[in-house]
Amino acid sequence: MQEQEYSVRRARTSDVPRIQTLVAPLVQERILLGKESVVFYEAVQEFRVVEDTAGELIGVGALHVMWEDLGEVRTLAVTADWLGRGVGHALLARLEADARELGLSRLFCLTFEVPFFTRHGFTDMGSETVDPLVYAELVRSHDEGVAEFLDLARVKPNTLGNTRMVKRLG
Repeated sequence: MQEQEYSVRRARTSDVPRIQTLVAPLVQERILLGKESVVFYEAVQEFRVVEDTAGELIGVGALHVMWEDLGEVRTLAVTADWLGRGVGHALLARLEADARELGLSRLFCLTFEVPFFTRHGFTDMGSETVDPLVYAELVRSHDEGVAEFLDLARVKPNTLGNTRMVKRLG
């Protein structure tokens, strides 16, 4: 039996500098939005990381709760030399399990990686919206991810070329 090449675990505060290093190339390519260190520390409990057998960080992803039934997959990234080896799949599976454990029934993502998310059951949201009462609550949020989900005009410059996708959890 082949030994597992990597493992997924909850992120720790000591991982934040390594998370920032891992996502830096994607921020430079404008695939991910840059975040200040304080934002990573404030949200560290939302993150899962993947380490190889040598303890190197090779992947990261976060689950952010947006509403009673809705969460967002954020900052899903894998180092270039580990792409295509199941790391992203393992991370997304863990985040989906976390979402189910929290009682969420839908996951949202804003992504350039449409084929990856499509393979994992996400579909283009198109003009899908939420119930007007929920919208009225969500629009009060200061979170940029919520604004992206709602497709608010103020976030349009940051979302150009991205696709808003959603998955209903079974």
